[in-house]
Amino acid sequence: MTSLFQILMLILDVVWFILIAHIIMSWLINFQVLNVRQPLVGQIWYGLNRLLEPLYGPIRRALPAMGGLDLAPLVVLVGIYALRIVLVNNAAAFY
Repeated sequence: MTSLFQILMLILDVVWFILIAHIIMSWLINFQVLNVRQPLVGQIWYGLNRLLEPLYGPIRRALPAMGGLDLAPLVVLVGIYALRIVLVNNAAAFY
């Protein structure tokens, strides 16, 4: 069962870093540091959007319109962190 706990924590860490990369890349695109028309940047951006849209979609539908401000990534980050806390506090169940 220890390995199950470690696999779950690894998956949460990978999703966490993908989210952080998506957030930083969106800032760089909005501040025109990166250009989506470049092939590599466009492919990475499209891939990250396709990976994360299943997480963002239901949250975007539940949140009220914020006038162009997207809080879905923040909600997902807080949710992942809360899930990590729950898993760590209940780690004894995995041993």
